[in-house]
Amino acid sequence: MDQQPQTNGTQASNNMAPMVSHGGHELFDAHEVIASTISVLDQYQMYEQHIQDAELKKILTNQTEFLTQLYNIMVECLQTGQKPSQSTHIYNMSQNNDVVYGMKPGQPKKPNQSVNDLTDQGLSAYMLGQTKGLAGLMSMTALEMTNPVIRRVVGDSVPNLIEMSYEIFLYQNKRGYYQVPQLAAQDLTQMTNSYAQTPDQRIN
Repeated sequence: MDQQPQTNGTQASNNMAPMVSHGGHELFDAHEVIASTISVLDQYQMYEQHIQDAELKKILTNQTEFLTQLYNIMVECLQTGQKPSQSTHIYNMSQNNDVVYGMKPGQPKKPNQSVNDLTDQGLSAYMLGQTKGLAGLMSMTALEMTNPVIRRVVGDSVPNLIEMSYEIFLYQNKRGYYQVPQLAAQDLTQMTNSYAQTPDQRIN
């Protein structure tokens, strides 16, 4: 009589239906990522009605469309455990890469007293905080995924969230909302030349 190998309650992934080939920890993380994506999309809907600047509104629209598509892909991968019916895409921002360096004096910031105090400066800051937060969450979560499909979708989304964050930063920077201080030229040179390259250590 043939004896079946003992598995001690474990199952190999190739014996599992694709839709259940997820670890428990992974499922909790996937739910957190998907719920956080919903949160960004919901918040963006609220911001949209208060944004005054057409350029910022366009950024919000583009990011909303991209995140909605990503949300649908993640939900499909979670439910099927298989390659999604549409591939993930690369987010292309609308800003150029020119950064304005230096500090200019401005009014001190303080909390708003009412919703009527909302400005494009504040709204773009909220957007930046959310895209940065989602990028960090996805980076951490991708390291915990066991299903290769959902892991790849979440991992591949990190550069897109970084790009979205950078797009909002550039929008803020050119309007003076997000100022970038620089070191004195001597200190900058010393810091950038603090390291020397080393010969490659090739492994044969």
